[in-house]
Amino acid sequence: MTVTWEELGWERLAEGVGRRRLPVWDCTVGLVLGEDGALMVDAGSSLAEGVRLRREAERLAGGRVRFLALTHPHFDHVFGAAVFAGAHVFAAGGSRAVFEDGRAELCADAVRNGLEAGAAEVAADTLVSPREGVWGTLVVELKGGREVLLHDVGPGHTRHDLAVVVPGDPAVVFCGDLVEESGEPQAGPDAAPSRWPAALDRLLELGGEDALYVPGHGAVVDAAFVRAQRDALARRFGVSR
Repeated sequence: MTVTWEELGWERLAEGVGRRRLPVWDCTVGLVLGEDGALMVDAGSSLAEGVRLRREAERLAGGRVRFLALTHPHFDHVFGAAVFAGAHVFAAGGSRAVFEDGRAELCADAVRNGLEAGAAEVAADTLVSPREGVWGTLVVELKGGREVLLHDVGPGHTRHDLAVVVPGDPAVVFCGDLVEESGEPQAGPDAAPSRWPAALDRLLELGGEDALYVPGHGAVVDAAFVRAQRDALARRFGVSR
């Protein structure tokens, strides 16, 4: 039986492309459908959330989640990743050390932000390391002729920021937390503030004027919003443009 995006609480963005806003931290995950499976963008904030997302994604795709692209190594975007067993996992080049050696800090950050300690510990213990680091641009081909472009656009929000671009009419750009709509962009200890505006310039080059830009938190925005946030970040961090 065919199910619609809306019936499962997802937002359809373009043909075969959608996203879901998750509770608590208002984190976004994305989904791109192929003929026999799908690519997922981010994995949720816990194993329990990842289980729900995988079930919904596979109902929408009519097949497995074959690829998982992680936009950046923060707990609310990656702690559900272990649930996607068998998926080919991508992340920005250079981020593997965070997944392998930074699990204790990811766990502590999750608990500080309100995730139950037991859930955080299990997610950190089982966190998968990316199978492939993206340096520059990588094309992922889904069956049926659909291509998804992965771009290493950081550093910015973190030292390892990955953007996911789905060409089409309109093109859809999953920005991770390089762009936030529901609050001010957050610059933690792993951010690179002086290089963040340049990362947003790269996003705009990749998507163009008519793309839909999907922030890590909040409503879908347009190129004008991304430019305005870029300029605000440049002023906030004293970056000359």
